[in-house]
Amino acid sequence: MYYEPGVTEHGLPRNPFKSICVPRPIGWISTVDPDMRRNLAPFSQSQNVAFDPPTVSIAINQRVSGARKDTVRNIEATGEFVWNLATYELREAVNRSARELPPGYDEFEFAGVTSAKSQIVKAPRVAESPVNMECRYVQTIRIAGNTDQTVDLIIAHVVAIHIADWAISDGMVDVLKIRPLARLGYNQYTSVESVFTMTIPGGDSALASGLEGRV
Repeated sequence: MYYEPGVTEHGLPRNPFKSICVPRPIGWISTVDPDMRRNLAPFSQSQNVAFDPPTVSIAINQRVSGARKDTVRNIEATGEFVWNLATYELREAVNRSARELPPGYDEFEFAGVTSAKSQIVKAPRVAESPVNMECRYVQTIRIAGNTDQTVDLIIAHVVAIHIADWAISDGMVDVLKIRPLARLGYNQYTSVESVFTMTIPGGDSALASGLEGRV
């Protein structure tokens, strides 16, 4: 098949685009508003974008009503948030926290997870998550859509990282133990259940070290 988005029809019952760029890491983002009310929400268009300094991005659509989401408003108002790793074990809590609730509603309580104090930022961490990254806001890039909807692309630096001791094996984060949750298309998800190793051909030790995270 062939189609041009926004120009020609794809002819399928559901838009296939979100099933192409997969799997996508889920950024489970915790914030507070200026009154210190907690918020927690998952976003499946989340990624690391640089490593020196560690930098992450989150693409956040507007609410169905067209209003900007609480997560965006809280990040811009306070300048910080926590990126919590969503896992297979926490999948139901992650899913519950995705519900659009009124502003100021405590999604930690609604999702049934525990908050833990962060070391640098005011936003709490999800205690049950094996990895938490405390982040400081850098900027928002507003991307206009074909309708009145826009997407807020949040860029932030990671200033502190928490990793549960049980999630580390042989000096590395053990993804098979933590089973990170990832989004596919439609209502489909997956989790990491297998890994394999490859090295880039050529024997460039500097390049190999960088890709392994040794520099």
